[in-house]
Amino acid sequence: MGKQREAREDRLKREIRRYVSDNPECTASDIVAYLSIDLRMRNHGLTPRKVGFFIPRYVDGVNWRLDSSTGKRLYSAAH
Repeated sequence: MGKQREAREDRLKREIRRYVSDNPECTASDIVAYLSIDLRMRNHGLTPRKVGFFIPRYVDGVNWRLDSSTGKRLYSAAH
């Protein structure tokens, strides 16, 4: 993996961890909106569906639980 790609991936992981720790019980859509709109990381490549695959594989320190009423995953920082 190239240095720039690795740096971009590290920043993506760091920003996801920061957002989830500041906003517990957030959804994948909330995370993608934060990355795209607030941080202007337009080329992060994550959709709400891809967040569900990305976080468990690559982002340590973030857990999720299934909301029984909506069926969505709610992400929060691991303790």
